[in-house]
Amino acid sequence: MSNVVFSRASLNAAELPAYEGIALSSVTLVVSEKLAAEALTALMASDAIGFDTESKPTFQKGEVSTGPHLVQLSTDARAYLFPVSRGQGSEALKSIIESPLVLKVGFGLGNDKSALQSRLGITLNNVLDLGEVLRGDGHRGTVGAKVAVAHFFGQKLAKSKKTGTSNWSLPNLSERQILYAANDAHVALKLYRAWLSSEGESHN
Repeated sequence: MSNVVFSRASLNAAELPAYEGIALSSVTLVVSEKLAAEALTALMASDAIGFDTESKPTFQKGEVSTGPHLVQLSTDARAYLFPVSRGQGSEALKSIIESPLVLKVGFGLGNDKSALQSRLGITLNNVLDLGEVLRGDGHRGTVGAKVAVAHFFGQKLAKSKKTGTSNWSLPNLSERQILYAANDAHVALKLYRAWLSSEGESHN
């Protein structure tokens, strides 16, 4: 498996067109068992899905996170957001994340694995951390979604720090939170497809 070598210098945000992202109409907030069943069917039918979690930030020294408060999963066509506090779809969520048949792809998933296990009793299975895979041999740190979007799509991925550090434990998420969370999972899957395509081309 060859690795793509990324240069942060290639990310010149001012010169890149904006990455549009997923539409709100293509996002399902899983707030009922019926919606959870629909999500389970769609996600388990995929070979790979985008994956991420969001947690309410901690600001006090020694404060322990109670997250994840939201789990995001995405097919190529639709993102599904599972608000943990509502308790809807917990069995479906567990089935998907623990499934060895569906690859979960995302960025910076180290903390997600331990948090899912300790808080929800869910074992993350069959996972690929794109941040690790894309950094290349001999490179420190990991590649983030912003750099990857610039590299593969020639576009700028806008990520609001204000939204990213907002309260994800709220019972009703804002439209900005919903789109931010959905895009984290959806863009990971799109980048995985692009990476696979580039890997195939490199071997031809």
